[in-house]
Amino acid sequence: MIRDVDMSQISDGKLYGPSDLVRADTGGCPGCSRCCREMTDTILLDPWDVCALGRATGESFGEMLQSCLQLQMADGLTLPFFRPRPGDGACPFLNEEGRCGVYLLRPGFCRLFPLGRIYEGRREFKYFLQVHECDRPRSKVKVRKWLGIPNLPAYEAYVSDWHAFLTDARQVCGSGGEGMRKLVCMAILQIFYEKPYVPSEAFYGIFAQRLEEGYRKIGYARPAD
Repeated sequence: MIRDVDMSQISDGKLYGPSDLVRADTGGCPGCSRCCREMTDTILLDPWDVCALGRATGESFGEMLQSCLQLQMADGLTLPFFRPRPGDGACPFLNEEGRCGVYLLRPGFCRLFPLGRIYEGRREFKYFLQVHECDRPRSKVKVRKWLGIPNLPAYEAYVSDWHAFLTDARQVCGSGGEGMRKLVCMAILQIFYEKPYVPSEAFYGIFAQRLEEGYRKIGYARPAD
């Protein structure tokens, strides 16, 4: 999500790449699940996340909207977020032991924390360390190891493509009024979330095809990056 913040107030003032060491390792967060209890309705889910959660739960996107996800506005677009658990507002996947029930298939936002991403333009991004979001003692770890994502270059290319597409989609919405915004949001949900991702097929290849479909559907000529 777009945030207008002073980086000097929320970070250590440094930007990191995948091979850089950063003081982010919480040692397994022993006895702590505070972020899973306090941040649930802020966790925006991208197509990679929803694909992984579908594998973890065995549910379709529509079924997850009835159980663990909800749609909210994010910078002018309607997108999926975690649905806070009734009663205590915690993450719907936080188990009785205070641990993540889908840890191996957890969303990118959860993998990042306490890191974040800062974008430069439509596509380029770096990682930064949030210094006020977690008070656990932390040790240094390489960014790529902390994320724990196989084929990280392909994932980062996907993240760049998705961010650029959402940037372009917001531009279309801004120039077309409320009616256009609704059409764009419907197209995004249908193309990137509602259509199932076949587990036996590579996610990135499917996403690339849907990205082209998405640009056609919203009537925007994809820039040559």
